[in-house]
Amino acid sequence: MPVTLQDVADRLGISVPTVSRALAGYSDIADETRARVLQTAEQMGYRPNVSARRLQQQRTETLGFVIPTHGPRFSDPFFSELLTGIGNEAAEQEYDLLVSTRAPGGDELRTYERMVMEQRVDGMLVVRTRRQDQRIAYLLKRSFPFVAFGRSDLEAEFPYLDVDGKEGMREITQHLIDLGHRRIAYINAPTDLVFASHRLAGYKEALAASDMPFDENLVVAGALTERSGHVAATHLLARDPRPDAIAACNDLMALGAISAARKLGLTVGRDLAVTGFDDVPLAAHAHPPLTTVRQPIYTIGRRICRMLIRILENGRVEDRQILLKPKLIIRASSTGADG
Repeated sequence: MPVTLQDVADRLGISVPTVSRALAGYSDIADETRARVLQTAEQMGYRPNVSARRLQQQRTETLGFVIPTHGPRFSDPFFSELLTGIGNEAAEQEYDLLVSTRAPGGDELRTYERMVMEQRVDGMLVVRTRRQDQRIAYLLKRSFPFVAFGRSDLEAEFPYLDVDGKEGMREITQHLIDLGHRRIAYINAPTDLVFASHRLAGYKEALAASDMPFDENLVVAGALTERSGHVAATHLLARDPRPDAIAACNDLMALGAISAARKLGLTVGRDLAVTGFDDVPLAAHAHPPLTTVRQPIYTIGRRICRMLIRILENGRVEDRQILLKPKLIIRASSTGADG
């Protein structure tokens, strides 16, 4: 049987309200009494009734996270890393995490509405932000606490953490230019995602800085999956003349591009340079290892979770809008040898 407040009170010969107030840190309890209560509670193995505390405070101490993914399961290592970071931080802060997977669209928004209206969670974490993001607009309208991983084109102020995708893609495109590549193709993300426009802008900026023309025929859209990267790269490599480099908007599409190039008999790193973005764990172990832009996904998961908890507990967070600088990671897929 779990130890109760009554058990602690009986052991000390004091009232249950006194034990409760001592454990809660009320100032009307003498320091000596509080010390005795804390010591006895610890010795007896007392644990507070979390459900009762949550009911009293009208809080769930639970965070909501809806993973925007298609299909009955997800295999994107980006989300795996992010979820691990969020989950570990939540656990350390003694919060639970309610996770759901929904494809972007009506069902996804209805999941947000259920979590909010049914008071299942105290706050939400929003990822893969969109240009006119209905999820963010809804949470703002409801004045419901949330933190986003990513920016939005909405004319509204909200707390977020993001990585400078424009600078990251500019650096990786410049890296390819410095290697002597002149036909650099680009596999973009779905254009409703905010980071797609930022990364495309970085690609264009690097070309312009080297007086290289932007060729819209060398830009194709992918779906951020390995399969879509394979399809896009196959399409690009059928061009005459074919590209001598492919910069993909994320690592999974870059891995798909590597697979497509190998299927055509090309040696990646020699006949064709391929680069990605994210630096998921798979990138370093690809064949060949993938040149990419590192954003610390696991750490980002922890940070956005910590930001949300601070908002819930303090009503505010000091740094509401954070933009991190990415890091170029050069490997054999662009140079032919690890750099």
